[in-house]
Formats: sequence, structure tokens, C-alpha cells
Amino acid sequence: GGAPSGSAGAAAVAGSPSCQDFSRYAPGAFVEVRTVAGAEVNGNRCAAYQFGDDRAFFPALPGRISGLRPRSSSPEGELVVYFTAPSTVSGGPTFRVRASTLSGGLYDGDLLLIAEPISAQHTLRDLLLVEIAVTAAALVLALAIGWWMVRLGLAPLRRVEATAEAISEGDLGHRVPGDKARTEVGQVARALNVMLGTIEQAFAERDATEAELRASEERLRRFVGDASHELRTPIAAVSAYSQLFERGEGHEEDLPRVVRGIKLETARMAQLVEDLLLLARLDEHRPLRSEPVELVDLAAGAIETARTVGPEWPLRLEAREALEVLGDRLQLRQVLENLLANVRAHTPPGTAATVTVRAAGGEAIVEVADEGPGMTAEQAGRVFERFFRVDPSRARETGGAGLGLSIVNAIAAAHGGRAVVRATPGAGASFEIRLPLAPEDQPAPEQVPAPAGAG
Repeated sequence: GGAPSGSAGAAAVAGSPSCQDFSRYAPGAFVEVRTVAGAEVNGNRCAAYQFGDDRAFFPALPGRISGLRPRSSSPEGELVVYFTAPSTVSGGPTFRVRASTLSGGLYDGDLLLIAEPISAQHTLRDLLLVEIAVTAAALVLALAIGWWMVRLGLAPLRRVEATAEAISEGDLGHRVPGDKARTEVGQVARALNVMLGTIEQAFAERDATEAELRASEERLRRFVGDASHELRTPIAAVSAYSQLFERGEGHEEDLPRVVRGIKLETARMAQLVEDLLLLARLDEHRPLRSEPVELVDLAAGAIETARTVGPEWPLRLEAREALEVLGDRLQLRQVLENLLANVRAHTPPGTAATVTVRAAGGEAIVEVADEGPGMTAEQAGRVFERFFRVDPSRARETGGAGLGLSIVNAIAAAHGGRAVVRATPGAGASFEIRLPLAPEDQPAPEQVPAPAGAG
């Protein structure tokens, strides 16, 4: 509150003084006209009012005003003094009082007192309330903005949490989004995705290994069961022949048949055991003898042996050029002998077969095709399984155990090749052995002794 101005009050006094006149010129201010001695003049005493308060307040003025002196800004001859006075009531405002002398007219020589309430306390209180309100609003706004920014900043972490929950449920294919962002969260997402990829790959490898182990165990159980089943028949036959031999007294005419049966079943068991040992060695991936093998000469020798064993099955060799592969000659010879034996076992006498040796696509191909009854697609799909027989009754008659084509497939795989069958019911069967051709001018590698029982 600055000092009250006396010009408005002086103008009111110059006319017809009243509180209404003073309220227009000095609203809310206390106005009084008194003599220098302190007596009120003609009841010219108007109360002061504070803003927003209807109560009337009066300053506690001294009985005699002293210290009046001329001011440079005052009219000529006017004496003025400023001072502060308390309110006449407790809790009222403090007043800033201006006392000045009047000259001329009815009030010449009297004093005009104008007192304005100093509302500093109320101003400070209002300022404090405003500051509190502004501070509270700023805090609320800051908290809201901070909460929103935290939510926005934690959104990637919530996605990380959702990904972690999905992974905990077993879905390893989930990845954390936002790994391209150049932020700390983006770096975390990239690290987590790399870790998840590694974990997924490890689990996939573990599952593949476990599946392979289960498949291997299943094949082993089936192999052992089939082998036991196959050995049971010749062992039972030998046991029966032995019992006949023990009761041979008085039945001497049966002894040659008994001896011949024992020899036949023993040879059958020996062949089965040899085949099982060969398959076991091939399954262990033991190193094979590696030497240049000329396939046309090998096929000619196998055909000559087959004609001696089974002259009822006509055989023909077709080859345009000599072809060499690297491998074990005895095992490759066994492949051809098993294929030709398969022709004799599953086609009637008089069925012709052709052995073809050719090259195609960097591979040497040995094909054995017969003109027999052939096989169905289902049979062709299982023909390389161990102990599988297309015709179980015929296999029993010829002493086969269903291992010949399994050995063919295993030996071809051990030489880096494969066995392929094409069969059409009523139009014969064709078996192909595909082996990598030997490199030109390639010296023969160091030979490794062939495993026992091969051939």
C-alpha cells in the first residue's frame, strides 16, 4: 500500500463534503477533517473498508498531529505528514495515514486525514494461498506427466515381461519387440533375443538328439528282438535233430538226415550271425578299406558266380565304359551278390535279370533289374528294413532272414552312396546302387584292414 493521495480528498472538501463524495475519490479509505487541535469538523469522518469485507474500520489516530512540513510535490502552502496507525479494533488492518492542511474556504487551516488500510498481511496470506495452490497444481501436473512418462518408458519392459511369460509357458519362438531402438531397453531387448535364439537352438538340438536316441533305442530293441526271433528257429531245429540223434539206436537210417539237418541249420545260424556282425560294424561307422574298385569287372565276377549258383535265372551285363570308385572291394562284391540272390529268392526260375553299370551326375550307378512279379509301393518302402520279407514263406524255404537288402543299403551308405528301389507290381523290380566316382588321377588312400566277417 502506497501513501494515500490528498488531491481527491481536497477536491471533495472544496465542494459539498460527504462520505459518498469521498468514496468516489478514495474508495475504501478512512477520511476525516479535523482541526489542528484534534476536534472533528462538521462530522466529516468516514470509515474504511477492506476489499471483500463489509466491516467498518477506523485508525487509532493521535489526538494531535505533529510533524507537518511542506513537500515539493504538494500545492503551494500545503503542509503534509505521513505516518502509520493501528486499527481501533483487535484484528483490524494497519493504516497508512496522510495528514495535510487545507487552505481557503470553510476549512481553512484544518487538517484532512486520509487513511488507507495496509492489507499486506492479507496480501501475504493470499499470496501464500496462491503459491500453495500453484505449487500443488504444479506437483499434480508433474506427477501426472511423470507417471505418463514412466508408463511410456516402461512399456518395452512390459513387453519383455509378456515375452518372458510366454517363454515360461514353453513358447521359445517368442522374441522381445523393440530390439532395433537405440536405447538401453533396446540393448536389453537385443541381448535377450540373442539369448533366446541360443536357448531355442540348444533345445532344438537337445530335442533332435533325444529323438535320435529314442529312434536308435527303438531300432536296437527291434533289431535284438528280430535277431532273437530269427535265431530261435534254427536253434530249435538243431535241438530237435540232436534229440533224434540221441535216440538214433534202432533208427540208423535217419542218422544221415539228422546230420544233414544239423549242418544246414548250423550254416544258417552262422550266416545270420555273420550278417548281424556286419550290420553292427557298419552301424558303428568303422573305417573301411579304401581302394580303387572297377565296377564292370566286379559286376562280371558277381554274375559269373550267380550263374554257377542259380543257372535257371538268365543274367545279362550291360556297360559302355569302365567306372572306378573308392571303397572296399569285398563289401561291394557282397552288395552285387545280395542283389542277385534277391532275384533268385523272389522270382521264379527262368526270370531274366540285367546288371547295368553306367555313370550319371558324377555318380557310378550299378542297377540290377529283373522281369519278375515286382513289388507294391508299400513293400518297396520297407524293402531295406532289417528282417523285412516280401514273401515270408519263400524266405523261410531259402533260408533268408530278411537282412540281405539291409546289408546292401548299409554298405552303400558306408561308401558315401545310397540304395534306391523302383518297383511296379507285375513289371519287375529294379535296385540301383549309387556311389561317388573316384577322382581322376587320385592316388589310392592308405588302406585300412577290412572288418572281420565282411564279404
